[in-house]
Amino acid sequence: MKRDEFIKTILGGAAMATLQPFYNWTKDLSEEDTKHPVLFIGHGSPMNGIEDNQFSQTWKAMGKEIVKPKAVLVISAHWLTRGTHITAMNNPKTIHDFGGFPQELFNVQYPAPGNPELAQATKQLITTTDVGLDHDWGLDHGTWTVVRHMYPDADIPVLQLSIDYSKPPQYHYDLAKQLAALRKKGVLIIGSGNMVHNLRMVAWDKLSEPEYGFDWANEMNTIFKNKITDANHKALIDYETLDKAAKLAIPTPDHYYPMLYSLALQDNKDDISFFNDKAVGGSLTMTSVKIG
Repeated sequence: MKRDEFIKTILGGAAMATLQPFYNWTKDLSEEDTKHPVLFIGHGSPMNGIEDNQFSQTWKAMGKEIVKPKAVLVISAHWLTRGTHITAMNNPKTIHDFGGFPQELFNVQYPAPGNPELAQATKQLITTTDVGLDHDWGLDHGTWTVVRHMYPDADIPVLQLSIDYSKPPQYHYDLAKQLAALRKKGVLIIGSGNMVHNLRMVAWDKLSEPEYGFDWANEMNTIFKNKITDANHKALIDYETLDKAAKLAIPTPDHYYPMLYSLALQDNKDDISFFNDKAVGGSLTMTSVKIG
């Protein structure tokens, strides 16, 4: 019996039709492909997109360390929507979603292709909500400032999955679990935000001082790392109950939710390691996580 006929027998015609986009995209990928790691990256200032500093150097090294993916899927803190959407165009634009920076930063274009078929396949994997196929967004700075250092040739398809900002933490964690199959099909999944992110309390006069963090920021960063190391995801989902400093570290959850997307994809065989584990300007941390 042929593979298609076997699947139809086991799943039925309707289920086969539902899974068809995912099958189409993955049919030429070996089942023995190495399961890709998952990253949570603290992206920090947009200037990291053009500066050669300790953070961007680590991203560049990470791009060389990881087996080259077939595609990259990013959950960025800077695409907040009602409902969940995925970029589905052939050529996503480079979005300069910031102000007050040098013209050099606005001049940057990162012309990575998209992949409409992968977008459709991802939509089909997510069954808890209807995922919209977006043709208007593109790659915001939570994505391109990081990925252009990892893959400077812009020869790998890059997609973004939006964050439904009307939903609670558990929703995002549960939704992300449905992306697990992509890890085995050559897709590098990246959550891009910051563990500790309070722009209102940034000590602007301390930005040039290396690793300067307020006591509460360092405290919460350590708590987050301990919970991640222990795979205590429930505590991280209920982050507001972790410590009184949590409200300072996460005044709004936009930069925190991408970490939940990454952690949801951890399995019991994945190793955990941290990189760029530094505070910036008192109230931000660049701490990042490699899973697997």
